[in-house]
Amino acid sequence: MNVDKLFLFSLIMIWVMLLYHVALAIAGYRYEKKLEGFADQLALPAVPPFVSVMVPAHNEEMVIERTARALCSFQYPPDRFEVIVVNDRSKDRTGQILDELAQEYPMLRPYHIKPGEGGGGKSAALNKGLESARGEVIAVYDADNTPERTALSRLVATLCSDENYGAVVGKFRVINAKRNLLTRFINIETISFQWMVQAGRWHLFKIASIPGTNFVIWRHVLEAAGSWDEKALAEDTELSIRIYETGKMICFMPIGITWEQEPETWNVWVKQRTRWVQGNSYVVIKFVKQLFKLKRKRMVFDILYFFFTYFVFLLGVLLSDVIFVLAAFGVVKLSLNGPYVVIWLLAYVLFIVEILVTLEIERTELTWRNLFVVMLMYFTYSQLWLYLVVRGMFLQLKSTLKKEKIVWYKTDRF
Repeated sequence: MNVDKLFLFSLIMIWVMLLYHVALAIAGYRYEKKLEGFADQLALPAVPPFVSVMVPAHNEEMVIERTARALCSFQYPPDRFEVIVVNDRSKDRTGQILDELAQEYPMLRPYHIKPGEGGGGKSAALNKGLESARGEVIAVYDADNTPERTALSRLVATLCSDENYGAVVGKFRVINAKRNLLTRFINIETISFQWMVQAGRWHLFKIASIPGTNFVIWRHVLEAAGSWDEKALAEDTELSIRIYETGKMICFMPIGITWEQEPETWNVWVKQRTRWVQGNSYVVIKFVKQLFKLKRKRMVFDILYFFFTYFVFLLGVLLSDVIFVLAAFGVVKLSLNGPYVVIWLLAYVLFIVEILVTLEIERTELTWRNLFVVMLMYFTYSQLWLYLVVRGMFLQLKSTLKKEKIVWYKTDRF
């Protein structure tokens, strides 16, 4: 294949993804408009289901008190929920803090995993906690979350509103968004992800994914799906596919909101995102093998989307960058005629516009400062994702070939 064909391939891949995400952004915008006033219509059943709120925690003394207090303060009947914080062999004051708070909040039930029993990561901790959970509904939050008081009732009310819903996921916002340039990048990334990939897919295809925090699921659906896969680093994505295979759907309901802390240093960000890429690579490879055996055919499209994103689109972007650099130094020469500078500028503008659409949905986020951050994001933050994807996929391939034990990296707190 000559350079011209490679260049055309990369161009087509980039534009297919750009146009698809524009469609998702518009769909997400329409979904948000559809939800205006919806919170006033939501109501819990006369006897709300008993909920077990579970939180995996390992060395979380910096954040666990605020999280536990927020979880115990939900506007949900206090006799109808429990909070199980799974203290997974913490070596700091996490366990002590939880035991002290349990004296103050009767619904708080610390679950201390003994030395030698835990350390298997988030999925293993959640499976341990599930053993002692009493709820017919399971809610999951990360240890750095500060959910709004209405979050649980809104998610559970939505779950009870449709018998086809197996799980309902809410929206998460960045609590330290203004800390530095990195957290501003992450804030914009999380907003665009939720209104494109979550709201957009739900509005168009009735597909959504569990994000790992701020979601509720019927216990019987979770058990039918096989609980959490302890080999999966991206346990949320992996579980999402199996939930659809049970015949149930995952609804995205952004009026149930939690606030979470994001990495404040590039080193922590690289480690966290590499884990995400490794996890999603595992999920793609696992389910691509089963592609034609899946019962819910809509999930075939979703798995192909992940495959396209992590493999084909990545290849297209890398080819585009390499050809651009080689052409600039005269190593290769394109014989194709075309307004390629104009095409690139249009792609850049489209990237900015699709993100600005999602920022407008959040209203307070569509600012001049964020516009400049988005413009810079294309050349910096987005390009670093190429390195992360290559690094994560390489590490996942290496661990698979060598049959290495999966090591869970816990995000450092600030």
